[in-house]
Amino acid sequence: MATINVPKREEVNATNQAIFDNLEKALGFVPNLYATYAHSDTALENYLNFSNAPTSLKAKEKEVVNLAVSQVNNCSYCLSAHTAIGKMNGFNEEQILELRAGNASFDSKLDALAKLAKNITENRGQADQQVVDNFLNAGYSKENLIDTIVLVGNKTISNYIHSTTQIPIDFPEAQPLETSTI
Repeated sequence: MATINVPKREEVNATNQAIFDNLEKALGFVPNLYATYAHSDTALENYLNFSNAPTSLKAKEKEVVNLAVSQVNNCSYCLSAHTAIGKMNGFNEEQILELRAGNASFDSKLDALAKLAKNITENRGQADQQVVDNFLNAGYSKENLIDTIVLVGNKTISNYIHSTTQIPIDFPEAQPLETSTI
């Protein structure tokens, strides 16, 4: 298997170099996964535009989806990154483990969202009608449904990039779900 490197700033085009500079200013570093997108002249910019586009989901809800999807897709990089981001959005370790399992016993509305994200991912887009109905009955709208599906697709892209490239994780590594008490 060919080794895919994490490109350095001088190895990417001018557009990606500017994005690297902005990420460095905003985050203090360029996450390895983002840098890996920069093997393409356009993918990093496209991904960041897609990820930062307006959505009906709040930041905390986006993390629910990111954690559930990344667990189903078994992406250790995204689980590590979104565990850190989930904590920044107010979730504790126990809640994050539960969200990764596709549940949220601590919040019935987030529970419906986590179950939907997990179900869509497991069923490759063919969500069970009962899960969709529970999501809508929990207070989410059809707009939220579409935005959730879009986010599942978005996160799946990153999951697949890491799963294919196996670039090093540069966040504190998330513990395996099976060692948790969930």
